[in-house]
Amino acid sequence: MSEAYADGGPIILFDGVCNLCSGFVQFVVPRDPEGRFRFASLQSEVGKELLAEHGLPTDELESIVLIEGDDCYVKSGAVIRIATLLGGVYAALAPFRVVPRAIRDRIYDFVAEHRYDWFGKKDQCMMPDGDVQARFIE
Repeated sequence: MSEAYADGGPIILFDGVCNLCSGFVQFVVPRDPEGRFRFASLQSEVGKELLAEHGLPTDELESIVLIEGDDCYVKSGAVIRIATLLGGVYAALAPFRVVPRAIRDRIYDFVAEHRYDWFGKKDQCMMPDGDVQARFIE
C-alpha cells in the first residue's frame, strides 16, 4: 500500500456522489467512535490510486471497497467485513460469508444498479465537516 496511507486503519472507498453510499459512510462514522475507519471517494485521486494498487478498475464506480492492510474487499465482502469490524450487533452479518459470493454479489449488484434511481445522486462528492473531516483522505 502507498506509504501515505499505510500508517492508518482500514479505508472505505465509496461512490462520493451516491446518496446511498454517502449514507453508508454516515452510518459507519458514529458506530466507529475510535475512528479506526478512514474514507475516500472512488472518484478521488486517492481512491483511484488505491484501486490501482489493488488491481481493481479505476473507472467502474459500482462498489464499496474496503482496503485493510494488503487485503482488499469489494461489494458484499466489503460490507460484511466492515460490519464485522464494527462489532456488536453488526457482527451478526459475519455468518453471511458462507453464502456463495456469486449469490451475495448478485444481490449487491442489483442494489448498486438501481441506487441512483432509488436513493438519488449528488452533483458533487459529500464534503464532511467537523471531526469526520480528519478521517477523510485527500
